[in-house]
Amino acid sequence: MKEYLIGTGGWAYFQIPGLHPLVAYSKAFNFVEVNSTFYQIPPLKEVETWRKLVPPNFQFTVRAHRAITHKNKLQSTEETVEIFEKMRQICAILNADILHLQTSSAFAFNENSINRLRDFLSSINLGKLRLALETRRIPSHKMPSELLNTMQDYHMIHCVDLSKDEAPAYESDVLYSRLFGKGYHNVYQPTDEELSQIDKRASKGNFEKIALSFHFVRMYKDAARLKLYKQTGKFPMITKSTGLSSVEEVLREDTKFPATKQELMDSQGWKLFDFTSNERTHVKDFLALLPDKTYNNIGEVMNTLSSIAR
Repeated sequence: MKEYLIGTGGWAYFQIPGLHPLVAYSKAFNFVEVNSTFYQIPPLKEVETWRKLVPPNFQFTVRAHRAITHKNKLQSTEETVEIFEKMRQICAILNADILHLQTSSAFAFNENSINRLRDFLSSINLGKLRLALETRRIPSHKMPSELLNTMQDYHMIHCVDLSKDEAPAYESDVLYSRLFGKGYHNVYQPTDEELSQIDKRASKGNFEKIALSFHFVRMYKDAARLKLYKQTGKFPMITKSTGLSSVEEVLREDTKFPATKQELMDSQGWKLFDFTSNERTHVKDFLALLPDKTYNNIGEVMNTLSSIAR
C-alpha cells in the first residue's frame, strides 16, 4: 500500500484557541513541510520541541536554508557544508527523511553548475536522508541530461507542482509535490476537479511514498478538502449556502468598496463558492457577468447579479 501524505507548508497560521498551532495542526494532518528553515535556522532545542508536540507517526520534511541554494548556488563552500550539516541535524531530530532544495528561477544549470552540484553532493554525508530538488521554472523536458544523471546517481527526488500539470523527469519511488496553483504566486483556490486531477496524477505512478505539500493561500482548507475526498470519495461544501447566497458569503469576507468590476475580479475572483452542494466554481465566473462600473457596496453587486441571473 502506498504511503500517501497530505499537508501544508508550515503550521504557524493554524490557530485554535488554547492549543499550540503545531499540536492543533497535527490533529488535522499527518505531515508538514517545515517552510521556515528556508529563511532562518532554528535552535535545535526548538526543533526538539516540535518533535515532542506531535504523535510518533507524524512526518516532517524540511526545506534547506536558502544560503545553500541562493547565496552559494550549490557550491561546496565551507559555509554550504556547515549549513547543510545543521539541516541534517534538524532532519535527524524530526525523523525527517526528505530535505527539500529549491534553486532560484534565475539559476542556470550548465556544465559548470552541474559539476559544482556534484562536488557539493560528494562532500556531504547524506546517510538515509533523501534530497528533493525543485528547479524553479525549468520544465522536466528541458532539464539537461547531465543534471538528471547527477540527480539519479545521488538518489534525488525531482520535486514538481502537480497543480501546474508538472511531472517528474524520471521514475522514482517517492513523489514530492509542492502545490501553488495556476494563479499569481499562490493566490489561488483549486476546484474539486483540479484536486481530483492532482490525486489521479499522484496515484497513478509506481510511487511507494507520496507527499503533497499545499501552498495555496488557503492551504489548510484546500488540503483538508483533498484529505476528506480521499477518505469519503466526496468533496465538502466550503460555505453554508449555494448559488448567489454562497457568492455573497464569500464576498462578505474581505471585499473593500468602492471597487470596480476589475478590482473585484482581481481581489475576489480566485476564490471558490458552492454553485451547488456538489459543485464548486470560481467567483470570477459570476463576477464576469457584471457590467463595467464602480460598485459602492456588496448589496449593489448582489442586486446586479440577481437581476442578471433571472
